[in-house]
Amino acid sequence: MKATHLQSALRLVYPPRCTVCGDLVDSDFGLCGPCWRDTPFVMGQVCNLCGVSLPAGPDAPGDLLTCDDCLRTPRPWDAGRAALTYSGTGRKLVLALKHGDRQDMVRPAAVWMARAAQPLLRPDTLFAPVPLHWLRLLRRRYNQAALLARAVAAEVDRPMCPDLLIRPRATPSLGGLGRDARFATMEGTIRVHPRRRIRLAGRHVLLVDDVMASGATFSAAANACLAAGAAGVDILVLARARKDA
Repeated sequence: MKATHLQSALRLVYPPRCTVCGDLVDSDFGLCGPCWRDTPFVMGQVCNLCGVSLPAGPDAPGDLLTCDDCLRTPRPWDAGRAALTYSGTGRKLVLALKHGDRQDMVRPAAVWMARAAQPLLRPDTLFAPVPLHWLRLLRRRYNQAALLARAVAAEVDRPMCPDLLIRPRATPSLGGLGRDARFATMEGTIRVHPRRRIRLAGRHVLLVDDVMASGATFSAAANACLAAGAAGVDILVLARARKDA
């Protein structure tokens, strides 16, 4: 049977469904009209450091706008972007990928993230996921950040190093902790893999994760990369949490 005939037969048995609600859609890994409307894609003016949407207003010099959160909290990275806001459908997508074993969401998420990442890409960009401690990886069975990093890197034709960073020490969940406690908990918990230092020396690293809240985890990862000789660090997330979300 030809591949096209096989694909048509599979569509009859398994018609494409909305990634969020499961309703029938025209193509695989798509969103139905209502879910597309309700998905909080980041558009318009954004913070140059974390990618959060900003209210419309006059452009800053060079269009490098910064949100209040990033003004209050020094960021060790150079720039950041997000595909979604962590609210409503955006939050559902992240939680389904992170805790619901919905790895099918990686493909559409990678397309959205690749679009958001365009201003960050350089010829020498090396993608790297934010790491999990091995105990958490054992329980979850996969690192959603690594799945996203691999898929986005393929979308934009850049290399990706899945184990560039390691997390030798387990940390408690950051949920429910205040900003200062989050940063104190994460300080020094992420390191560059000793055998991978040569891969980042003098290069720009693009760190990838599913969601950013305070930025404590990204700060620990960025500081580790810079200490190991990276020329610079940017960040990319599927969804950016905001305090008013």
